[in-house]
Amino acid sequence: MLAASCCDRRMCVCPGPRRIAIPVRSSRLPLFSDAMPAPTQLFPLIRNCEIGRIYNAVCYCHHKHLCCLSPHLAHNHLRCAPQKKLATLCPKENFHQFIHARSYVSTPQRFYLTPPQVNSILKANEYSFKVPEFDGKNVSSILGFDSNQLPANAPIEDRRSAATCLQTRGMLLGVFDGHAGCACAQAVSERLFYYIAVSLLPHETLLEIENAVESGRALLPILQWHKHPNDYFSKEASKLYFNSLRTYWQELIDLNTGETTDVKEALINAFKRLDNDISLEAQVGDPNSFLNYLVLRVAFSGATACVAHVDGVDLHIANTGDSRAMLGVQEEDGSWSAVTLSYDHNAQNESEIERVKLEHPKSEEKSVVKQDRLLGLLMPFRAFGDVKFKWSIELQKRVIESGPDQLNDNEYTKFIPPNYHTPPYLTAEPEVIHHKLRPQDKFLVLATDGLWETMHRQDVVRIVGEYLTGVHHQQPIAVGGYKVTLGQMHGLLTERRARISSVFEDQNAATHLIRHAVGNNEFGAVDHERLSKMLSLPEELARMYRDDITIIVVQFNSHIVGACQNEDF
Repeated sequence: MLAASCCDRRMCVCPGPRRIAIPVRSSRLPLFSDAMPAPTQLFPLIRNCEIGRIYNAVCYCHHKHLCCLSPHLAHNHLRCAPQKKLATLCPKENFHQFIHARSYVSTPQRFYLTPPQVNSILKANEYSFKVPEFDGKNVSSILGFDSNQLPANAPIEDRRSAATCLQTRGMLLGVFDGHAGCACAQAVSERLFYYIAVSLLPHETLLEIENAVESGRALLPILQWHKHPNDYFSKEASKLYFNSLRTYWQELIDLNTGETTDVKEALINAFKRLDNDISLEAQVGDPNSFLNYLVLRVAFSGATACVAHVDGVDLHIANTGDSRAMLGVQEEDGSWSAVTLSYDHNAQNESEIERVKLEHPKSEEKSVVKQDRLLGLLMPFRAFGDVKFKWSIELQKRVIESGPDQLNDNEYTKFIPPNYHTPPYLTAEPEVIHHKLRPQDKFLVLATDGLWETMHRQDVVRIVGEYLTGVHHQQPIAVGGYKVTLGQMHGLLTERRARISSVFEDQNAATHLIRHAVGNNEFGAVDHERLSKMLSLPEELARMYRDDITIIVVQFNSHIVGACQNEDF
């Protein structure tokens, strides 16, 4: 469905951060009432109490009759709610029976995952690819890449893609963060790289491809995909997607200027054209009812994208939204530093706020960005899809009224943003940053905001750098103002030594990073108990504490980069 569940951070049905804050009617109650502490304040409960108690607190917030619960659950509820209130929650005739149930429980049950179970969850979506140093045409500056995903939403709304350009030089890698559902992120992850590859093709190759289609001959392969088995393609929409792509390359043929295509310009054109095609396909519709509903779902949901194009020493990052690209640089003394290669397009970026305000009349200056959101609703200021922030009100109404019943009956699609006067308010145009690789540039991290919400960029680069090199630069243990006894300090040092000896239990750098993002305690060490409890959270609670996390770690070949750099001079 188009409307996300209440635990989707893009829909503000529950308290806490969300991508889209839209009031919707739902029979589902919030997991936490306004009177309860926010998830960040509840966090110590996860570390110090039983998962069962948190789950029971959720049941209590849903106002279930306690007398209908098992004695074990009833006992835990007694510890969450004062007894003087129980009579109002339970039918009077069952109240004394409920109180008596306490005698049957002595010790609450604990829920822990074993280390093998934790590893099974963390490694379920990991993927690694080693790049040949020479592919028959070019020498690659990439040694390989590791990627992984850890869902919080059900189903996961993040996507990832990686492919080698076969008709031009270079490699494409990207992460995509969906909101209001996964439909848009799925479509962009399948289609964007084709649009980029076509944008980079010379005029002669475009003509050759078009002639092959006209004559019914086999097409030249444009991309070689590197995909995990779980990273699927929408077979039902393949013909529709191909026809839109073909229309694009036909226009490129007609607009031939004879000039060499600039990578930055190609990236910008590809992003904008795909978003335009997503919008147009939804407006035109499709005779096939399944496809008609699919293109509407894609258009009314949204996705951010952060894409890297690597060709020799030329690294281009095209970013739309709030995923990030971070470069890991190894200094002369062996330490690690982080170089930011993308900027968040949200209210934390003053230049983005200024850009949005300048695109609309002075009368909308106070309403276009409100409560750190676009029109008070959307967190990213750039995204694919999200036609509710791009189409006119008249066009939205026409498409919804002529669309399938599932669309017409959906509260989200019918909701018109407040102060909606001069659309479009949202763009998919990326911000492109070019960086010349140097021998000290060891790796690149592409990740959705689920990672950056939990870890500082410097910690991310340090953890990956130490994992890839196997060299750990020990810093004095920081206790952050906590009072630590000598015995506790000994325990922390023992944990750190054990962590160093077991660092290679992960064969994937992205998996290793996710382990730290989810399991790090206040001292920066992976706490198995904490990791186990975080991975044990039910779906309704998991999204309250973290977002989907998708990571790609690209490792560079320093020798090739150095050689290419010398050739340039």
